[in-house]
Formats: sequence, structure tokens, C-alpha cells
Amino acid sequence: MATSKRDYYEILGVPRSASVDDVKKAYRKLAMQYHPDRNPNSKAAEEKFKEINEAYEVLSNEEKRARYDRFGHAGVGTSAASDGGNPFAGRGNMDDIFSAFSDIFGSQFGEGFGETSGRRRSRQRGVPGSDLKIRLKLTLEEIANGVDKTLKIKKQKTCEVCNGTGSKNSSYDTCPTCNGTGEVRQVSRTMFGQFVNITTCPTCNGEGRIVKDKCTACHGEGRVQGEATIKVSIPAGVMEGNYIPLRGQGNAGLRGGPPGDLLVVIEEEEHPYFTREEDNIVYHLNINFADAVLGAKATVPTLEGSTTIEIPPGSTSGKEIRLPEKGIKHLNSYGRGDQIIRLNIYVPSQVSAADKELLKQLRQSPNLNPSAKHNGRTSPFEKVKDVFGF
Repeated sequence: MATSKRDYYEILGVPRSASVDDVKKAYRKLAMQYHPDRNPNSKAAEEKFKEINEAYEVLSNEEKRARYDRFGHAGVGTSAASDGGNPFAGRGNMDDIFSAFSDIFGSQFGEGFGETSGRRRSRQRGVPGSDLKIRLKLTLEEIANGVDKTLKIKKQKTCEVCNGTGSKNSSYDTCPTCNGTGEVRQVSRTMFGQFVNITTCPTCNGEGRIVKDKCTACHGEGRVQGEATIKVSIPAGVMEGNYIPLRGQGNAGLRGGPPGDLLVVIEEEEHPYFTREEDNIVYHLNINFADAVLGAKATVPTLEGSTTIEIPPGSTSGKEIRLPEKGIKHLNSYGRGDQIIRLNIYVPSQVSAADKELLKQLRQSPNLNPSAKHNGRTSPFEKVKDVFGF
């Protein structure tokens, strides 16, 4: 099976709040549209069919879907299944498989494959609400240890006047388009048999009923525009681009439909002096030539305050000093990264006449000049000489 990098919900065309039945319905429709038997010699249709199957394998499985919602593709591996592209691998319910085909072949096959004549699809109440996405900026200190945030968002909320029903007095009429079934069937006959195309009723959106006396507050929608305060716990170790799904915190559904989800996308604020390398943090420390040669003590900042470090004698530019366990906590794991201090020997752009004379004297010292074994390498003192041209 080809590994998909696209979002599984996007592939099936369903919201993140979609029920298992919604996922199955979307899968059946797309699987029949791109089935290889209906698209002979089409490589594009074959790849699309595999992609649809991979998305369904994850979203129809409660455990896999939970991992995918939290960690994305990394949570379910590089491939949702190792079935070699078999669209029905791992599915024990054969009725569910053939019911997909009965959607298209209708009465010719439907009676024998999954959907009996006395069985009707359950009507939905309301239309699911849409997902919301917000971006949350976090400081490196907040990311390092995790943080609780309170967010204020504008969204569609359930109408309190009609309790989300959309009706002033809870009175409804049967939908005249679908006669209460919530579906519209279009039958066509060809030389190959009878084909039935089943779609959600456009008049009632699959509810099978319409509001008789609309609520004046929400105009029959069962939801109004409002503002909500939501608390979210950000775990330590998140990175730029990670997202946290909050189930049911998106827009309210239409006339009692399930709410969508809220996706909190993480952004990292630029730190004034730290940079991040995975779970390590890096601090660049400028030191003078004398401290590099003789060694010294220096005070450096950390995420939890300042600390004093020892600079070893003979340090060169680029040398790293590590402070273990002073970095960022690992996401969903124990321990944390380190703080790395990278030394940089400071070379001034201008010096006084007295300093220049002193440097000329130091240049004559054999201990400050590279020996033959250092050929091909430039000492810190040679860098100074190159800058000032003496």
C-alpha cells in the first residue's frame, strides 16, 4: 500500500468529529468511485483507491484513530496496514463490505449483500459542526515544562432559547423531498442492470424532518454566534506545528448535530538568547582570548535561572560545554534534554594604540604561535592578526 502523507480526514472528506458510520459512508462512496474494476488501466484511480483504504483502516479503528488524532501519521506508523493493497484486509464483517456495493447496484445486489429490504438507514439528527483551528504561541520556558492555558475563542454555540433544536415549540414536519427517510435515491437502468445512487436529502440534510415553527433567536439553526472560554493543558516537549485536538470544542452542530473539534496548533516564540535543537537548548557564549587561553569562570542563563560554569584552559571557538538535564522535557517520556553552551572567542573590530602594542609583543611569544604540527589550522591569535593586519 502506498504511504499517504495527506490528512486521513481530508482523504475521506469527513470532519474530525465524524462518527464511525459517517466514516464508513464516506469510504463506501469513494471506494466505489475509484475501485479498479470501475477504472480499468487507471494508475491514478488505483493509487487513490489504496489511499482511501489506508485512511479507512485508521479512522474506522478506535485505537488507531485515537493515536492518529494525537500524534498524526507518526502515531500509526508509515502505513496503516501491511495488506499489500488489499482493500478489505482485516475486516471480518462481510456485510459491511458488500453493503458498499449495494449502494451502487441497488436492488440487483442489495437484497443478498448486506442490506435487506426491511432495513433502513438511521436518520441523523442535525448536521455536525465544523472544526476550528487556532494558533497558540508558547515561550521556550512554557514548552520546556508544559503549561495550562485559558483560551477565549469565537465560535457557534448551541442556542439556549431552543436548546439547539431550532424549533420554537419542538414541532416538525416530515420532509416533503425524502418523505422522512433522510435520503434521496436516483435509479438508472443500463444494459448491465439497475443502478441506484443514494445521497443525503438536500432539503433536510438527512434529518427526515424540517422545522415547522423556527426559533426567533437562531432562525431555525439551533446555534448562534458566541464566545467560549476553554482550558487546555499543553504537555512539555511540544514542537512547532504540533497540534492538540480538543474533542467537541469546535462549532456547534446544526439543530442538535454533534459539535466539531478545536485544533490548537503550536507555535514557538523566538527566544532572546536560546535556540532549540530538538530537546536541547543552545546558548552562545562570547569569551575573550585571555579567558580562552587561561580558563575562567562565567555566569550563564538557564531556563530556571543563572548558573556558573568553568571554561577549561585552552578552549577554542566552537567548544561545547554541556549542562545535563537543563533542556526541554521529552514529550510523553521521562527525562529531558541538555543545555549546550557553545564558546565563541570574541575578536574586537577596533583596539586602542596601547592594546595594539601589547598584541604585537604577544605575537613574538613562541607559546602563542602555532607549531608545525598545527599547519593547516588557524589559531585564535592568527585570527586576531588577520583582522587587524599586523
